[in-house]
Amino acid sequence: MADYIWGDSKTQFFSNLSPGLILDSVDQLGLHTTGRCLTLNSMENRVYEIEVDGYDHQFVIGKFYRPGRWTKKQIQEEHEFLLELAGEEIPVIAPLKFGGETIFETKEHGLWYSLFPKKSGRIPDEMTSEQLEVLGRLIARIHNVGALHPAEHRLQITPDTFGIQNLNFLLESNLILPQFVDRFSGLVRDICKESSPLFDKAAIHRIHGDCHKGNVISRDTELFCIDFDDMLMGPAVQDVWLLIPGDDKEAIRDRNIFLDEYETFRSFDYSTLKLIEPLRALRLIHFAAWIGKRWEDAAFKRAFPYYGTDQYWSGLTYDMHFQLEKIRKSQQPQIY
Repeated sequence: MADYIWGDSKTQFFSNLSPGLILDSVDQLGLHTTGRCLTLNSMENRVYEIEVDGYDHQFVIGKFYRPGRWTKKQIQEEHEFLLELAGEEIPVIAPLKFGGETIFETKEHGLWYSLFPKKSGRIPDEMTSEQLEVLGRLIARIHNVGALHPAEHRLQITPDTFGIQNLNFLLESNLILPQFVDRFSGLVRDICKESSPLFDKAAIHRIHGDCHKGNVISRDTELFCIDFDDMLMGPAVQDVWLLIPGDDKEAIRDRNIFLDEYETFRSFDYSTLKLIEPLRALRLIHFAAWIGKRWEDAAFKRAFPYYGTDQYWSGLTYDMHFQLEKIRKSQQPQIY
């Protein structure tokens, strides 16, 4: 299983990806592009809507993977998971096969890419109770398939992989402003130390890993989970708290609706709800390192102009303090 958060080699950006290369890559699979190619929003990879002639799908979605982020085996495990889910008639968007394969390499520069059918849909603004029920059943079915066998090459989310390894990168790259280094580092290490026993007790299996509401679309009254690019080995609760991230009464009510329906298809370990605040903290650390690792990509400088400023590190250090207090409070015996 991978123990490095960004794949096995240094990440590069897409300086060599041109419209001609995109269209030629689709044509070499036996399709006939018309020349129409629309760039879609994606920070991590490069994704395009491409018109093709004389094919079942008038448009296909071309996904060109960020060089060096994932190995071919890691991408393959994402695709195998999607194909397994589609085989069980679970609403996901699986990659298209050509010659029995789903992953291809550009003739120049060696970029991995795949094609997907275009499936239109919209992101629900707010989840109704009925949609939360549907979503609970959907995620349970995804987890049932995810538990059938492990992903040997995918990352496992732990305090070490998402916490300590990311902290080490930030320190080694001198990305943390000097006045925050000691305080921020100490808080991250305390969070990881106090959270580790909780992770040791939790069952893990293949999960979506980045299952926030932006990765759920509504299509013809059905909900689809999309973008399994960050598929992980981890506890089921990771896919639960990202969909319902709040901790107020309304969020708890929504989570209960979700989990009641989840349990119609799969048992849920309620003791893992104590992992929500550690997982929230690890995601914050993860994002700090993620932006830092991509900082030479101009798209990230445009999207996160405040990154690295005094205000940024002050805010993140406060967030770490706040999360540590919540984690400690959650471990205390409850008095009723």
